[in-house]
Amino acid sequence: MRRQTKRAGMRAGKEPTVAGKVNHAPPKIWAYAFQIVPPQTKSRLRAVDAVLDQEHLAAHDISRTWAGRLILGTQTTRILIVSDSLARSRRVNRRLEAEFKRLKVNFSVTEPVELPGSSVLGRRRGPRRKTAG
Repeated sequence: MRRQTKRAGMRAGKEPTVAGKVNHAPPKIWAYAFQIVPPQTKSRLRAVDAVLDQEHLAAHDISRTWAGRLILGTQTTRILIVSDSLARSRRVNRRLEAEFKRLKVNFSVTEPVELPGSSVLGRRRGPRRKTAG
């Protein structure tokens, strides 16, 4: 039986383990955005912000990478989504789109792009929190 060498495992884009087994690289991380024109106020988008918070907690509970941020601008409002999934038909997207329709706002969605170096980012979720000490 032939053992996989460290060098061969690295060529295949996989990380070798101590026991000679191979771990697959972390998942790719993707970003896309919803754009709303004309721009909206944070108070008008309160329900959208709640959807983002709920999804972030749900993703954390099932060990997924997902974050959404509301970005208020002078010409457009954006909602930046960072996710480990390319699926555009996810429940959160349907919820956001339903909320936009309820508010009667015009919106568009950008194509997802892979974040540079995402395979080395790991599965970190959410902003870093300061710890006492």
